[in-house]
Amino acid sequence: MAASQTPTSPQSAPLVPREPFLTKRRAFSIVGLIIFLGFFAIPIYQTILLEMIGDTGQLMQQIVIGLTKGTYIAVIALGYTLVYGILELINFAHGDLFMIGAFLSLIFISLFGLDPKTSSGLTIFFSLIAILGLVMLCTAFLNAGIERFAYRPLRNAPRLAPLISAIGMSFVLQNVGIFLGDGLIWDKIAAGLGSDAIGRVADAMGSQSVAPKNIPDLLPNGQVFFVPASLRYTYKDLLVAVVSLGLLAGLYSFVRFTKLGKAIRATAQDRDAARLMGINADRTISVTFLIGGALGGAAGMIVGLYNGTALFTMGFTAGLLSFTAAVLGGIGNILGSALGGLLIGLVLSLSDQYIGTRWSNAVIFAILVLILLFRPTGLLGQEGGQKA
Repeated sequence: MAASQTPTSPQSAPLVPREPFLTKRRAFSIVGLIIFLGFFAIPIYQTILLEMIGDTGQLMQQIVIGLTKGTYIAVIALGYTLVYGILELINFAHGDLFMIGAFLSLIFISLFGLDPKTSSGLTIFFSLIAILGLVMLCTAFLNAGIERFAYRPLRNAPRLAPLISAIGMSFVLQNVGIFLGDGLIWDKIAAGLGSDAIGRVADAMGSQSVAPKNIPDLLPNGQVFFVPASLRYTYKDLLVAVVSLGLLAGLYSFVRFTKLGKAIRATAQDRDAARLMGINADRTISVTFLIGGALGGAAGMIVGLYNGTALFTMGFTAGLLSFTAAVLGGIGNILGSALGGLLIGLVLSLSDQYIGTRWSNAVIFAILVLILLFRPTGLLGQEGGQKA
Protein backbone atom coordinates (compact mmCIF):
# COMPACT_ATOMS: atom_id res chain seq x y z
CA MET A 1 0.00 0.00 0.00
CA ALA A 2 1.44 3.23 -1.03
CA ALA A 3 1.92 5.71 1.75
CA SER A 4 -0.63 8.45 1.65
CA GLN A 5 0.74 11.94 1.10
CA THR A 6 -0.95 14.89 2.72
CA PRO A 7 -1.38 17.67 0.20
CA THR A 8 0.22 20.93 1.13
CA SER A 9 -2.30 23.61 1.90
CA PRO A 10 -1.71 26.69 -0.18
CA GLN A 11 -2.41 28.82 2.91
CA SER A 12 0.42 27.17 4.85
CA ALA A 13 3.04 28.06 2.25
CA PRO A 14 5.00 31.20 3.12
CA LEU A 15 4.10 34.20 1.00
CA VAL A 16 7.76 35.16 0.78
CA PRO A 17 10.43 32.43 0.49
CA ARG A 18 12.43 32.32 3.70
CA GLU A 19 15.97 33.60 3.20
CA PRO A 20 18.70 31.11 4.23
CA PHE A 21 20.72 32.25 7.24
CA LEU A 22 24.12 32.11 5.55
CA THR A 23 23.60 34.32 2.52
CA LYS A 24 26.54 35.62 0.54
CA ARG A 25 26.12 39.09 2.03
CA ARG A 26 25.97 37.76 5.58
CA ALA A 27 28.97 35.49 4.98
CA PHE A 28 31.06 38.47 3.81
CA SER A 29 29.94 40.39 6.91
CA ILE A 30 30.96 37.56 9.24
CA VAL A 31 34.36 37.16 7.57
CA GLY A 32 34.93 40.91 7.76
CA LEU A 33 33.99 40.93 11.41
CA ILE A 34 36.34 38.04 12.21
CA ILE A 35 39.22 39.81 10.43
CA PHE A 36 38.47 43.02 12.29
CA LEU A 37 38.26 41.31 15.67
CA GLY A 38 41.39 39.25 15.01
CA PHE A 39 43.78 41.94 13.85
CA PHE A 40 42.53 45.14 15.41
CA ALA A 41 39.95 44.81 18.12
CA ILE A 42 41.18 41.91 20.28
CA PRO A 43 44.37 43.70 21.50
CA ILE A 44 42.21 46.73 22.38
CA TYR A 45 39.69 44.56 24.23
CA GLN A 46 42.53 42.86 26.08
CA THR A 47 43.93 46.19 27.28
CA ILE A 48 40.49 47.40 28.35
CA LEU A 49 39.74 44.13 30.13
CA LEU A 50 43.01 44.26 32.08
CA GLU A 51 42.26 47.84 33.11
CA MET A 52 38.77 46.84 34.28
CA ILE A 53 40.09 43.91 36.32
CA GLY A 54 42.87 46.06 37.78
CA ASP A 55 40.44 48.57 39.32
CA THR A 56 37.06 46.99 40.04
CA GLY A 57 35.97 50.01 42.10
CA GLN A 58 36.27 52.27 39.08
CA LEU A 59 34.44 49.69 36.96
CA MET A 60 31.53 49.57 39.43
CA GLN A 61 31.40 53.36 39.48
CA GLN A 62 31.12 53.51 35.70
CA ILE A 63 28.41 50.83 35.70
CA VAL A 64 26.39 52.89 38.20
CA ILE A 65 26.82 56.05 36.10
CA GLY A 66 25.93 54.15 32.94
CA LEU A 67 22.75 52.66 34.38
CA THR A 68 21.68 56.09 35.66
CA LYS A 69 22.22 57.61 32.22
CA GLY A 70 20.51 54.63 30.66
CA THR A 71 17.28 55.19 32.58
CA TYR A 72 16.67 58.64 31.13
CA ILE A 73 17.87 57.58 27.66
CA ALA A 74 15.24 54.84 27.88
CA VAL A 75 12.52 57.40 28.71
CA ILE A 76 13.40 59.41 25.59
CA ALA A 77 13.62 56.23 23.49
CA LEU A 78 10.07 55.32 24.46
CA GLY A 79 8.82 58.43 22.66
CA TYR A 80 10.43 57.19 19.46
CA THR A 81 9.15 53.67 19.88
CA LEU A 82 5.56 54.70 20.64
CA VAL A 83 5.28 56.82 17.51
CA TYR A 84 7.06 54.28 15.33
CA GLY A 85 4.93 51.50 16.75
CA ILE A 86 1.68 53.15 15.77
CA LEU A 87 2.63 55.07 12.59
CA GLU A 88 5.96 53.54 11.53
CA LEU A 89 7.25 57.11 11.49
CA ILE A 90 10.67 58.10 12.83
CA ASN A 91 9.76 61.28 14.68
CA PHE A 92 13.01 63.24 14.37
CA ALA A 93 11.41 66.13 16.26
CA HIS A 94 11.21 64.06 19.45
CA GLY A 95 14.80 64.85 20.52
CA ASP A 96 14.08 68.56 20.19
CA LEU A 97 10.88 68.15 22.18
CA PHE A 98 13.13 66.78 24.92
CA MET A 99 15.20 69.99 24.63
CA ILE A 100 12.04 72.12 24.92
CA GLY A 101 11.26 70.21 28.13
CA ALA A 102 14.61 71.27 29.61
CA PHE A 103 13.99 74.93 28.69
CA LEU A 104 10.44 74.87 30.07
CA SER A 105 11.70 73.42 33.34
CA LEU A 106 14.17 76.32 33.67
CA ILE A 107 11.39 78.81 32.90
CA PHE A 108 9.05 77.33 35.52
CA ILE A 109 11.86 77.08 38.09
CA SER A 110 12.52 80.79 37.58
CA LEU A 111 8.81 81.67 37.74
CA PHE A 112 8.47 79.68 40.98
CA GLY A 113 11.54 81.50 42.32
CA LEU A 114 13.28 78.31 43.41
CA ASP A 115 16.76 78.84 44.79
CA PRO A 116 18.83 76.09 46.47
CA LYS A 117 20.19 78.69 48.95
CA THR A 118 16.90 80.24 50.08
CA SER A 119 14.14 77.69 49.34
CA SER A 120 13.41 74.93 51.85
CA GLY A 121 13.70 71.28 50.91
CA LEU A 122 9.93 70.72 51.09
CA THR A 123 9.25 73.77 48.92
CA ILE A 124 11.70 72.53 46.31
CA PHE A 125 10.28 69.00 46.45
CA PHE A 126 6.63 69.92 45.94
CA SER A 127 7.47 72.67 43.44
CA LEU A 128 9.49 70.25 41.32
CA ILE A 129 6.59 67.79 41.28
CA ALA A 130 4.28 70.60 40.11
CA ILE A 131 6.83 71.75 37.52
CA LEU A 132 7.24 68.18 36.24
CA GLY A 133 3.47 68.01 35.69
CA LEU A 134 3.41 71.39 33.93
CA VAL A 135 6.34 70.53 31.68
CA MET A 136 4.81 67.18 30.73
CA LEU A 137 1.50 68.88 30.01
CA CYS A 138 3.09 71.53 27.76
CA THR A 139 5.24 69.10 25.77
CA ALA A 140 2.38 66.61 25.50
CA PHE A 141 0.09 69.16 23.83
CA LEU A 142 2.96 70.51 21.74
CA ASN A 143 3.64 67.01 20.40
CA ALA A 144 -0.07 66.39 19.78
CA GLY A 145 -0.24 69.70 17.91
CA ILE A 146 2.72 68.66 15.76
CA GLU A 147 0.93 65.42 14.93
CA ARG A 148 -2.31 67.21 14.11
CA PHE A 149 -0.88 69.90 11.83
CA ALA A 150 2.41 68.47 10.48
CA TYR A 151 1.95 64.70 10.31
CA ARG A 152 -1.78 63.91 9.99
CA PRO A 153 -2.27 65.68 6.64
CA LEU A 154 0.57 63.54 5.27
CA ARG A 155 -0.64 60.24 6.70
CA ASN A 156 -1.56 58.78 3.32
CA ALA A 157 1.35 60.39 1.48
CA PRO A 158 4.49 58.44 0.49
CA ARG A 159 6.68 57.64 3.51
CA LEU A 160 9.31 60.18 2.56
CA ALA A 161 6.88 63.10 3.02
CA PRO A 162 6.18 62.69 6.78
CA LEU A 163 9.87 61.89 7.31
CA ILE A 164 10.87 65.22 5.77
CA SER A 165 8.11 66.90 7.75
CA ALA A 166 9.59 65.43 10.96
CA ILE A 167 13.04 66.77 10.07
CA GLY A 168 11.49 70.17 9.37
CA MET A 169 9.71 70.14 12.74
CA SER A 170 13.04 69.34 14.38
CA PHE A 171 14.51 72.58 13.00
CA VAL A 172 11.37 74.52 13.97
CA LEU A 173 11.65 73.30 17.57
CA GLN A 174 15.35 74.20 17.69
CA ASN A 175 14.38 77.75 16.78
CA VAL A 176 11.68 77.69 19.44
CA GLY A 177 14.45 76.72 21.88
CA ILE A 178 16.55 79.70 20.73
CA PHE A 179 13.50 81.95 21.18
CA LEU A 180 12.83 80.64 24.68
CA GLY A 181 16.49 81.11 25.59
CA ASP A 182 16.59 84.78 24.55
CA GLY A 183 16.73 86.83 27.74
CA LEU A 184 16.18 90.10 25.85
CA ILE A 185 12.73 88.96 24.76
CA TRP A 186 11.86 87.96 28.32
CA ASP A 187 13.16 91.37 29.47
CA LYS A 188 10.72 93.14 27.15
CA ILE A 189 7.82 90.96 28.34
CA ALA A 190 8.77 91.60 31.98
CA ALA A 191 8.96 95.35 31.39
CA GLY A 192 5.61 95.34 29.58
CA LEU A 193 3.83 93.37 32.30
CA GLY A 194 5.84 94.75 35.22
CA SER A 195 6.43 91.18 36.45
CA ASP A 196 9.37 90.30 38.73
CA ALA A 197 8.82 86.58 38.09
CA ILE A 198 9.31 87.01 34.33
CA GLY A 199 12.29 89.21 35.12
CA ARG A 200 13.82 86.20 36.88
CA VAL A 201 13.31 84.18 33.69
CA ALA A 202 15.15 86.89 31.74
CA ASP A 203 18.04 86.74 34.21
CA ALA A 204 18.18 82.94 33.95
CA MET A 205 18.28 83.04 30.14
CA GLY A 206 20.91 85.77 29.80
CA SER A 207 21.52 87.97 26.78
CA GLN A 208 22.97 85.26 24.49
CA SER A 209 20.09 83.16 23.17
CA VAL A 210 22.32 80.35 21.85
CA ALA A 211 24.54 80.12 24.95
CA PRO A 212 24.08 77.22 27.42
CA LYS A 213 21.69 78.04 30.27
CA ASN A 214 22.51 77.14 33.86
CA ILE A 215 19.76 75.28 35.70
CA PRO A 216 19.93 75.68 39.51
CA ASP A 217 21.26 72.66 41.38
CA LEU A 218 18.04 71.78 43.18
CA LEU A 219 18.56 68.03 43.64
CA PRO A 220 20.30 66.76 46.80
CA ASN A 221 23.89 65.81 46.10
CA GLY A 222 24.73 63.87 49.24
CA GLN A 223 25.83 60.25 49.36
CA VAL A 224 22.95 57.74 49.64
CA PHE A 225 23.18 56.35 53.18
CA PHE A 226 22.89 52.63 52.31
CA VAL A 227 25.57 52.70 49.58
CA PRO A 228 29.22 52.09 50.66
CA ALA A 229 31.36 55.23 50.67
CA SER A 230 33.74 53.63 48.15
CA LEU A 231 30.99 53.90 45.53
CA ARG A 232 29.84 57.45 44.74
CA TYR A 233 26.06 57.31 44.45
CA THR A 234 24.13 60.44 45.35
CA TYR A 235 20.47 61.13 46.04
CA LYS A 236 20.48 62.98 42.71
CA ASP A 237 21.38 59.72 40.92
CA LEU A 238 18.77 57.86 42.94
CA LEU A 239 16.02 60.37 42.14
CA VAL A 240 16.80 60.31 38.42
CA ALA A 241 16.68 56.51 38.38
CA VAL A 242 13.49 56.30 40.48
CA VAL A 243 11.58 58.89 38.45
CA SER A 244 12.71 57.40 35.12
CA LEU A 245 11.92 53.83 36.13
CA GLY A 246 8.57 54.99 37.51
CA LEU A 247 7.72 56.54 34.14
CA LEU A 248 8.80 53.37 32.32
CA ALA A 249 6.70 51.17 34.61
CA GLY A 250 3.73 53.53 34.35
CA LEU A 251 3.84 53.54 30.57
CA TYR A 252 4.18 49.76 30.36
CA SER A 253 1.23 49.26 32.72
CA PHE A 254 -0.86 51.81 30.83
CA VAL A 255 -0.28 50.21 27.45
CA ARG A 256 -0.60 46.68 28.79
CA PHE A 257 -3.60 46.87 31.09
CA THR A 258 -5.83 49.86 30.24
CA LYS A 259 -8.55 50.04 27.61
CA LEU A 260 -6.81 52.95 25.88
CA GLY A 261 -3.54 51.03 25.95
CA LYS A 262 -5.22 48.10 24.23
CA ALA A 263 -6.59 50.50 21.62
CA ILE A 264 -3.04 51.77 21.03
CA ARG A 265 -1.79 48.20 20.58
CA ALA A 266 -4.66 47.33 18.28
CA THR A 267 -4.09 50.43 16.14
CA ALA A 268 -0.38 49.64 16.00
CA GLN A 269 -1.08 46.09 14.80
CA ASP A 270 -3.65 46.95 12.13
CA ARG A 271 -5.18 50.40 11.87
CA ASP A 272 -7.97 49.42 9.46
CA ALA A 273 -8.99 46.41 11.53
CA ALA A 274 -8.97 48.59 14.66
CA ARG A 275 -11.34 51.02 12.93
CA LEU A 276 -13.66 48.13 12.03
CA MET A 277 -13.72 47.16 15.71
CA GLY A 278 -14.94 50.64 16.62
CA ILE A 279 -11.63 52.18 17.70
CA ASN A 280 -11.18 55.83 16.81
CA ALA A 281 -7.73 55.52 15.22
CA ASP A 282 -7.12 59.28 14.89
CA ARG A 283 -7.88 59.88 18.55
CA THR A 284 -5.72 56.91 19.57
CA ILE A 285 -2.80 58.24 17.53
CA SER A 286 -3.25 61.69 19.13
CA VAL A 287 -3.18 60.08 22.59
CA THR A 288 0.01 58.27 21.63
CA PHE A 289 1.63 61.56 20.67
CA LEU A 290 0.39 63.12 23.92
CA ILE A 291 2.07 60.34 25.91
CA GLY A 292 5.26 60.50 23.85
CA GLY A 293 5.45 64.27 24.26
CA ALA A 294 4.90 64.03 28.01
CA LEU A 295 7.72 61.48 28.28
CA GLY A 296 10.03 63.70 26.21
CA GLY A 297 9.30 66.72 28.39
CA ALA A 298 9.82 64.73 31.58
CA ALA A 299 13.15 63.43 30.28
CA GLY A 300 14.20 66.99 29.38
CA MET A 301 13.52 68.18 32.92
CA ILE A 302 15.27 65.17 34.46
CA VAL A 303 18.39 65.61 32.33
CA GLY A 304 18.38 69.40 32.78
CA LEU A 305 18.30 69.10 36.55
CA TYR A 306 20.82 66.25 36.53
CA ASN A 307 23.38 67.97 34.32
CA GLY A 308 22.51 71.51 35.40
CA THR A 309 22.34 72.92 31.89
CA ALA A 310 20.06 73.45 28.90
CA LEU A 311 21.14 74.12 25.34
CA PHE A 312 19.12 74.39 22.15
CA THR A 313 21.23 71.69 20.46
CA MET A 314 21.01 69.18 23.31
CA GLY A 315 18.11 67.41 21.63
CA PHE A 316 20.21 66.33 18.66
CA THR A 317 22.72 64.24 20.62
CA ALA A 318 20.17 62.87 23.08
CA GLY A 319 17.77 62.11 20.25
CA LEU A 320 20.44 60.25 18.33
CA LEU A 321 21.39 58.14 21.35
CA SER A 322 17.75 57.43 22.18
CA PHE A 323 16.84 56.50 18.64
CA THR A 324 19.83 54.14 18.62
CA ALA A 325 18.60 52.67 21.90
CA ALA A 326 15.13 52.13 20.43
CA VAL A 327 16.56 50.40 17.36
CA LEU A 328 18.98 48.35 19.46
CA GLY A 329 16.21 47.04 21.70
CA GLY A 330 13.67 46.65 18.90
CA ILE A 331 11.88 49.80 17.80
CA GLY A 332 8.15 49.49 18.38
CA ASN A 333 8.71 47.33 21.46
CA ILE A 334 8.42 49.11 24.83
CA LEU A 335 10.50 46.66 26.86
CA GLY A 336 13.05 46.48 24.06
CA SER A 337 13.47 50.25 24.01
CA ALA A 338 13.90 50.33 27.78
CA LEU A 339 16.55 47.60 27.56
CA GLY A 340 18.24 49.40 24.67
CA GLY A 341 18.37 52.62 26.71
CA LEU A 342 20.05 50.89 29.64
CA LEU A 343 22.57 49.19 27.36
CA ILE A 344 23.39 52.41 25.51
CA GLY A 345 23.89 54.24 28.82
CA LEU A 346 26.19 51.47 30.02
CA VAL A 347 28.23 51.37 26.82
CA LEU A 348 28.46 55.18 26.81
CA SER A 349 29.80 55.30 30.34
CA LEU A 350 32.31 52.46 29.89
CA SER A 351 33.48 53.89 26.57
CA ASP A 352 33.98 57.34 28.11
CA GLN A 353 36.17 55.84 30.83
CA TYR A 354 38.18 53.18 29.02
CA ILE A 355 38.34 54.28 25.38
CA GLY A 356 37.85 58.03 25.43
CA THR A 357 34.88 60.38 25.11
CA ARG A 358 35.73 61.21 21.49
CA TRP A 359 35.22 57.55 20.55
CA SER A 360 31.95 57.01 22.42
CA ASN A 361 29.60 57.80 19.54
CA ALA A 362 31.69 55.65 17.19
CA VAL A 363 31.55 52.72 19.63
CA ILE A 364 27.79 53.02 20.06
CA PHE A 365 27.11 53.13 16.34
CA ALA A 366 29.54 50.25 15.70
CA ILE A 367 27.48 48.16 18.12
CA LEU A 368 24.31 49.27 16.39
CA VAL A 369 25.70 48.22 13.01
CA LEU A 370 26.62 44.80 14.39
CA ILE A 371 23.15 44.34 15.87
CA LEU A 372 21.50 45.34 12.61
CA LEU A 373 23.76 42.97 10.68
CA PHE A 374 22.91 39.93 12.75
CA ARG A 375 19.50 40.84 14.19
CA PRO A 376 17.88 43.64 12.17
CA THR A 377 14.75 43.62 14.33
CA GLY A 378 16.75 44.54 17.45
CA LEU A 379 17.29 42.51 20.63
CA LEU A 380 13.62 42.03 21.55
CA GLY A 381 11.96 42.89 18.25
CA GLN A 382 10.21 40.24 16.20
CA GLU A 383 9.60 39.75 12.50
CA GLY A 384 6.48 41.62 11.61
CA GLY A 385 7.00 43.95 14.57
CA GLN A 386 5.85 43.38 18.10
CA LYS A 387 4.54 46.88 18.44
CA ALA A 388 3.64 49.22 21.28
